[in-house]
Amino acid sequence: MARLDLTEAELNTYVGQLSVILDSVAAVTRVAAGDIEPTTHAVPLTNVFRPDVPVPGVSQAQALAGAPSAQDGRFRVPQILGEES
Repeated sequence: MARLDLTEAELNTYVGQLSVILDSVAAVTRVAAGDIEPTTHAVPLTNVFRPDVPVPGVSQAQALAGAPSAQDGRFRVPQILGEES
């Protein structure tokens, strides 16, 4: 901070803000005595993922059963490039 080009008004502002920050850190330090373990979260975290169990997927016939159009075991869709097949 010594190399920052600050005006006298800015210095007065930042000195006041830094004093508030340091007072807050000191207050927390007084409350968080040595018998309290440091933590990164206010509440305990638990794993919410379910077990990775493989399940069978749909077959090709089942997937194509709901298609508006199918051809040669694939979805048939309208051409978008204007080419004739």
